[in-house]
Amino acid sequence: MADILTVDRLKAYYLMNYYGVRREVRAVDDISMSIGRNEVYGIAGESSSGKTSFIKVLAAAIRPPLRVVDGHATYHFKDGSIDLTQATPAQIEAIRWRKLSYIMQGSMSVLNPVRKIGKIFEDFASRPLGLSGTDFRQRVVGHLDKLKLDPRILNAYPHELSGGMRQRVTIGLATVCNPEFMIADEPTTALDVVVQKDVLALIKDLQRDMGSSIVFVTHDMAVHANIADRVGIIYAGRLVEEAPTRTLFAAPRHPYTAHLVASLPRIGDTTQRPALDGRPPNLADPPAGCRFHPRCPLAIDKCKTEVPPLVEVGPGQRSACWRWRDVEPLTPGASRMAEAHQ
Repeated sequence: MADILTVDRLKAYYLMNYYGVRREVRAVDDISMSIGRNEVYGIAGESSSGKTSFIKVLAAAIRPPLRVVDGHATYHFKDGSIDLTQATPAQIEAIRWRKLSYIMQGSMSVLNPVRKIGKIFEDFASRPLGLSGTDFRQRVVGHLDKLKLDPRILNAYPHELSGGMRQRVTIGLATVCNPEFMIADEPTTALDVVVQKDVLALIKDLQRDMGSSIVFVTHDMAVHANIADRVGIIYAGRLVEEAPTRTLFAAPRHPYTAHLVASLPRIGDTTQRPALDGRPPNLADPPAGCRFHPRCPLAIDKCKTEVPPLVEVGPGQRSACWRWRDVEPLTPGASRMAEAHQ
């Protein structure tokens, strides 16, 4: 499978200088990975793990104090490649929405409350599509049909729509230009489980129809089990494991991944979910060695001093753990979730 995105040793830090004191927060610290064409790649990790900072770089939405200090993030679009770390504002503007789009978190923070939906579509997509008037409206109406939305919503204000309909509109804004690559940032947050299922199915259907690739970011491992082809686990600014979804759930090879999967609730299981001691490290002063070692039940002295490389531990599976062979098999519930992944 040809890659549409390659990330090479990417480092993006928050660089701040207050009253002569320089502070460096290593939100994205030496991440290397790739995403194939037509692939849904999930990114998981708890709050403050660096997920949002990472996708800001991938979305070319870098604003001070966040800065790329090293590495590359290169898209290989059908008509050429572009390294976001070297691109000019004009080059980024040329690919935004046309080739690279963003399904944002929280529909009401995306949709202008004083603009009708039709006008919002014009604001987002008229210029990238190069269409106006009747031609543009016909394009939008045809796209709304794919989203199972009545064209009459174009005359409605955002507050007149339900939460699920607003989220479909934000997905429509991100996909109306048929981009080659999409970034979905927690698109099912605050939706009930029934609407969440419909939204996930819609995103997957659109992705297949357009032949696009997606980076899907959420802390909800159950969502990844339903939509992702592969999943990458980020902890304290680093990619600590990556594997095909079924493999990741059935046989994780990093203790942090094993904890994330084991914490999932299961029907009929009333036992208390295991808690992870401690809290994520301060990225302005991360611990030496493996950043997970202060919370890791398998940690040894080597983990406290030496950074484990992200190495191949199985077909398509990489882990950054000195003791990946000692990670215990998961519960039957996790295995069933892996088997249910399509």
